[in-house]
Amino acid sequence: MNAELLAVGFGLLSAISWGAGDFGGGLASRRAHPYAVTVLVSATGLLLFTLLALLRGETFFPRDVGWAVLAGASGALGLLSLYRAFTAGQMGLAAPVAGVTGAVLPVLLGAALEGLPGGLQLLGFGMGLLGVWLASRPEGAVRPAGLTWALLAGLGFGGYFALIDRVEGLFWPSAIAKLTALALTLAYALLKRPERWPRLRELPLVGLAGALDAGGNLFFLAAAQSGRLDVAAVVSSLYPASTVLLARAVLNERLRPAQGLGVLLSLGAIALISAG
Repeated sequence: MNAELLAVGFGLLSAISWGAGDFGGGLASRRAHPYAVTVLVSATGLLLFTLLALLRGETFFPRDVGWAVLAGASGALGLLSLYRAFTAGQMGLAAPVAGVTGAVLPVLLGAALEGLPGGLQLLGFGMGLLGVWLASRPEGAVRPAGLTWALLAGLGFGGYFALIDRVEGLFWPSAIAKLTALALTLAYALLKRPERWPRLRELPLVGLAGALDAGGNLFFLAAAQSGRLDVAAVVSSLYPASTVLLARAVLNERLRPAQGLGVLLSLGAIALISAG
């Protein structure tokens, strides 16, 4: 199978898994504190990746550690910020803004290392910027809630895409990244002392969110190792489509017409950047 086609396939699996996981984690964050949910999601991913690495007998590459630690820190920032954005505002608005922002950084890196992007990608950039502007336009004097967190989430995810691409392994680097995310988010949660951790009946939702988030990480890494980083990152950044559809179906979220157009343009921008 063509390497780029394989990268697109893994990227789509990553997008589906990440989008559903983000919705589950965001839903849990509305019932418990986002810091607490991020800790448990990271712990679930660490457990899964460690078990898979041991079962597979994967070779451990010491040179992967530094990149995995940096990727884990950036991913933790992205996930925590996304949950905060979901808690503060609408999932259907925050997810596409984070998706476009996260897709731009790896493409810019790819342009620096491998040349300028094509015409469709440049069109996608312009469409994405317009989409983010429309989605984030204030209604009167009110700025959409959670926008700053959504932008910060995108920067965190973009950093994760660029950094985890440098590793050679699969499960061990992912486990190290999750261990880093767990350590950072746990320390921050203990410092902030969240008012409420998920209750027993909410743990299955958090566990499912953690498993889906881990699946998204795994499929992205497989996509990045199969083809170009920018292709893998942009296709994986289609994850807001899953989040938006679930938020519409489950939470009955409604956006203003301009915001809805901005969301559609943001999703279209990701598709154009990928096609380019």
